[in-house]
Amino acid sequence: MPNSFVLRADERGYNKILSTGATATYVGGHPDAFITRFSSFNFGDYQDGRAGFGRVRVFGDEAFHHPGCNYNMHPHHNFIICAFVLEGRLTHINTLGGMEDLVSGDYYAFSAGSGGLHEELNRYAEPMRAIYVWMLPDQLYLPPSYARGHFDAAAGMNRITPLLGDAAGAIKLSQDARVSRLVADGPGGFRYRPRSAGHGVYAFVIDGTLHCDGATLKRRDSSGVWGAEEIVYETGRGDTDILLVETII
Repeated sequence: MPNSFVLRADERGYNKILSTGATATYVGGHPDAFITRFSSFNFGDYQDGRAGFGRVRVFGDEAFHHPGCNYNMHPHHNFIICAFVLEGRLTHINTLGGMEDLVSGDYYAFSAGSGGLHEELNRYAEPMRAIYVWMLPDQLYLPPSYARGHFDAAAGMNRITPLLGDAAGAIKLSQDARVSRLVADGPGGFRYRPRSAGHGVYAFVIDGTLHCDGATLKRRDSSGVWGAEEIVYETGRGDTDILLVETII
């Protein structure tokens, strides 16, 4: 029998990180700037929630408030850090020479590997909202890498679209993992086949309603299912937007 859990929106961890006081070295910007983070998994002091899911250690639904709000340039190693921009504009800077703006639908995968630094910045008045996902790599101390992509919601309507992983057109990862997005404009059934019964899928409802494994999920609810040959996702009435993260368990 498959295993599963449901994490409701109000059960996630929550942090409000100020650009002043003890966190000023981490979060920068105007004194009014701050970051809000709703987190799914428990990763030390960084975020609260359930224990990590497979190789996924961080899943943060984050917002940067006020111009200049940013995570200051800081180091990572042996993590694959991904961001999926939902609203606003994110300026991403890294030590591989990348500096670019990402808007709604854009996403990136930054594999810090043997060591890299990056900064995440909102330069504009409107909040920048993004989902951040951190994964452990299959192999440690690989050379750092960075790639970006764009999800076209109109072209991907009513189907599961691979964003990261081994599918054609997806950004390749140094990890046995896949990230996909499902947008639908009404009720529908969508079948997802994990790579094996040893893989699980974490489904996060960005917006709308989703039925999965006997549970009804609403906005910002999520579920994890593992040990299943196939998972059926049923979207509800109206628009639905789902992020799916598959990982070995």
